[in-house]
Amino acid sequence: MPDFSDDSVGPTKAGLRATMLARRRALPAPVRRSAAERLRADLLALVRRVRPHRIAGYVPVGAEPGGPELPEVLAEALGSTGHLLLPVLRPDLDLDWAPYDGPGSLVAAGRGLRQPDTGRLGRRAIGSAELVVVPALAVDRRGMRLGRGGGSYDRALARVAAGALTVALLHDGELVDSVPGMDHDRPVRAVITPGGGFQPLVAT
Repeated sequence: MPDFSDDSVGPTKAGLRATMLARRRALPAPVRRSAAERLRADLLALVRRVRPHRIAGYVPVGAEPGGPELPEVLAEALGSTGHLLLPVLRPDLDLDWAPYDGPGSLVAAGRGLRQPDTGRLGRRAIGSAELVVVPALAVDRRGMRLGRGGGSYDRALARVAAGALTVALLHDGELVDSVPGMDHDRPVRAVITPGGGFQPLVAT
């Protein structure tokens, strides 16, 4: 099994993570709200263009881009015939997936997360999603993403179907020149930023 820790890349990745987290925490609340509205609008336009039947999303917490309304916006964009999957954090930090059934289906979980209390579908359920929306602290122009260090999405992205569109939501300034990578890292294919909108990347 791959080692999903950051130990092998030394202080570079940890330093970048600390910098990006500090920037996010310093964002004023009005800036966060405005950014979230623009991100959701661009993501809604993308869903209407791609027309997926199943989306894997997430529930933003704190200063994460997209705001707490993100799941409901995605569910409404999918319509009654679509399915939105949200992550459920396992004890080993891997991700299970469960269907979203409205705001009332979300419950508080560890690490400040909210996740569905609906029936779990298994770790490989993400492989059925045509559009995968992921959190990130930063992404570079190769598509390499910086997460929070637990390796949850490194595992999950390895199970995404080859033809699926993977998109990270970022604040402005979080699309960077370089993110230190490891052998198990999986690039995303695009990002959405408040100022730049949807931006395809050269994923290697």
